[in-house]
Amino acid sequence: MKISGSGLTWVFDLDNTLHNASPHIFPHLNRAMTQYLQDHLALDEAAANRLRDHYWQRYGATLQGLVRHHGTDPDHFLWHTHQFPALEHMVLRERGLRAALKRLCGRKIVYTNAPAFYAGAVLRLLRIDDLFAGVFSIEGAAYRPKPDPQGFRRLFRNWRLSPQRCVMVEDSPGNLRTAKRLGMKTVLIGPAAKRVAGVDISLRSVLELPRAQRKFRKQQGEE
Repeated sequence: MKISGSGLTWVFDLDNTLHNASPHIFPHLNRAMTQYLQDHLALDEAAANRLRDHYWQRYGATLQGLVRHHGTDPDHFLWHTHQFPALEHMVLRERGLRAALKRLCGRKIVYTNAPAFYAGAVLRLLRIDDLFAGVFSIEGAAYRPKPDPQGFRRLFRNWRLSPQRCVMVEDSPGNLRTAKRLGMKTVLIGPAAKRVAGVDISLRSVLELPRAQRKFRKQQGEE
């Protein structure tokens, strides 16, 4: 159990928020998940891809569908699909990331649908692991991936957080809509229209967060 202090708590997504996972990591992950379905459900590649996409659309994560409909052991799935022999060459670290995060006032937590061992490895490769109070991974969420509100509620309970004093920083509008409904402030990272439902601020990169934080701090009466 962690006890929240005064001020804001910044809750960061990991992939495609703190680093660009699209060029190398996501393609590798997609192939690994498809292969897992082929191996353990006796499907050909096309059928495995269709099922994976179906579960993604319905539940927000392939894992949720596998657990519900096939009795898959979530830890077995996560371990076998998150093996990256060349991870150090796949993680793309944006120059200035560490300096930008250090300029944010308040605690920082990572909230990811990925397993803890992967999240920790990526944060170390980004050289920012020491800037975070901790990681809330899919295991901590009882395998209820974002945007499932139950995962968010477990985050609040485990870290004793008030949603009204948290800023969720994400690349997924769907995840931010849940965060907003639960009372969090929201920041969308990535190319997007200026107005997105459930989003307080849209930024192209987390590097822009230090300039944007004043809005949230003023709302909390810190300025």
